[in-house]
Amino acid sequence: MTTCPYAHDYPFGEAEALEFDPTYARLRAEEPLARIRMPYGAEGRLATRYADVKTVLSDPRFSRAAVVGADVPRAIPEKIDRPDTITNIDPPEHGRVRRLVASAFTARRAEALRPRVREVADGLVDDMLASGSPANLVEAVAMPLPVIVICELLGVPLADRDVFRAGADAALSTSKVPAEERQAAMADLQRYIGSLVADRRARPDGPGDDVLGALISAREEDGDRLSEAELVSLGVAILVAGHETTMNMTSDMVLTLLAKRSRWEALVADPEQVPAAVEEMLRITPLGRHAGLPRIATEDVELEGGTVHAGEAVLVSTIAANRDPEVFDEPEELHLDRGSSSHVAFGFGPHHCLGASLARMELQTALTTLVTRVPTLDRAGEVVWRETALVRGPAELPVRW
Repeated sequence: MTTCPYAHDYPFGEAEALEFDPTYARLRAEEPLARIRMPYGAEGRLATRYADVKTVLSDPRFSRAAVVGADVPRAIPEKIDRPDTITNIDPPEHGRVRRLVASAFTARRAEALRPRVREVADGLVDDMLASGSPANLVEAVAMPLPVIVICELLGVPLADRDVFRAGADAALSTSKVPAEERQAAMADLQRYIGSLVADRRARPDGPGDDVLGALISAREEDGDRLSEAELVSLGVAILVAGHETTMNMTSDMVLTLLAKRSRWEALVADPEQVPAAVEEMLRITPLGRHAGLPRIATEDVELEGGTVHAGEAVLVSTIAANRDPEVFDEPEELHLDRGSSSHVAFGFGPHHCLGASLARMELQTALTTLVTRVPTLDRAGEVVWRETALVRGPAELPVRW
C-alpha cells in the first residue's frame, strides 16, 4: 500500500455506459483510503475495500448527522441541510424513525406482494407485445412497473406520477442540472407529499391502510409518533427510492444479459436461476455514478486501509467493495450462478436500504416475466443514456423480439 501526497479529483471521469472505472481497483490495492477532492466542499477519504466499507457503514463512530450543514465533499453546490431526513440521522434517533416504518418493508410483506407485481408485469408485457416490435423497454416495462408498485404501496395516485418523477429526477441529479431547477422540483415534491398527508389526516374514516396511512398512524409503545417533517421526508424518500433505482437496475440487467446472448439464453432455459442472477448483477453493476453519502468520523478510527482522523469525511464505494478480490473469486467476471448475497449493493448497517426485499422481488419478477414471456428479446438500436442522473441507466432501451 502506498500513500499519495495529493488528493485525487473525484469523480474520476465519466465512465461509459456500465463500465467500471479501473481507478477504483488501483486505489483499492494501493490507496484503500485515498484522499479525494470533489467539485465542492473540503477534501475527504474514499474507502474502497470491502471490510472498510462495511465498517464505515456500520460503526457508530462514523456519523451521518454530522454532515448536515458541514462543508463535506460533494458533487453539487448545496450543502446537506435536511436534519429530519432518515438518511441524515444517527442512532438511537435513527432507530426510532426506522422502527416506525420498517414493518411496511419486511421480506414477508414483499413476498405477499409478489402475485400483484407479477400481474402488473404481465399486463405491461401484454401491452408491449400488442404495440409491436420494436419498443423502448424503459417506457414499456422498466419504469412503469416500480412506479405502479410504489404508488399502490404508498397510496399515491398513479395519475400524479409526473409530479413525483420530476422530483425524483431532481433528487438524484448531478451538478449538470442547475441548482434552482433541482431545488424547485424538490420543493414541489415536498409540498405534494405534505398535501397528501394533510388530506389523509382529514379523512373521517382514518388515514388508510397503505404505507402512508400506516406512517401517519404509527406509534411506538411509549406513544411516540412521526412528526410532520419526518412524515414528509419519509414519504419523499420512499417515493423516490422506491422506483428510481429499481427502474434503472431493471434496464441495466437486461442490457448486461443481452450483451452476451448466452447469458440471456441460460435464463430463458432455466428461469429458476433468476434470483441468483439478480444477486450477481446487483453485485457487479456500477449502478451509482460515484460513491455514496459521506460520513464524518467523530474520533480517530483504525481501518484495514489506514487511519481516519476525527473530523474527516469518508465516502464509500460499494461498487469497488463488491469487486474486492479478498471477498469474491474472479470479482470482475459475471457468474450468474454465483449465488452469493454478501454484496453491499443495498448498503450495510443501520442505514441498510429499507426497500431491499421489495427491490429484489420486483427485479426477480420483472426479469422472470421477460425471459418467459419474451424469450427472443434483443436489442434493436442504440441505447440513449441518462446523462444528468446519479443513478446510471438508459432513457431509451430499444428492443425487438
